[in-house]
Amino acid sequence: MPWVVLLGSAVLEAVWASALSASEGLSQPVPAVIFLVAGALSMVGLAHAVRTIPIGTAYAVWTGLGAALTVTWAMATGGEAFSVVKVLLLAGIVASVIGLKAVGHEAGAATPDDRSG
Repeated sequence: MPWVVLLGSAVLEAVWASALSASEGLSQPVPAVIFLVAGALSMVGLAHAVRTIPIGTAYAVWTGLGAALTVTWAMATGGEAFSVVKVLLLAGIVASVIGLKAVGHEAGAATPDDRSG
């Protein structure tokens, strides 16, 4: 379930980033409200996910997938030029996110405090 929440939070990151752009510097009320609500919910979801998923992995997934979705949405709506190279690079980000999930983490992995010596 933490991975589902994390993925939802990454989608909300793309929503708030796109709404921020549409708000024209927070001067347009509807996109500004969407930005604030999606941003808050995205952070809450990330905070929930890091209870179980290591912060480095969770943050990489959250930012990487959120960025990939933001660029994809911008290209789909004409806000950013389409490019095959961009699509290939975005596929690399998504593949990296899948790789982080596949690698996982060990339940008994050492914490920074355990490594001091």
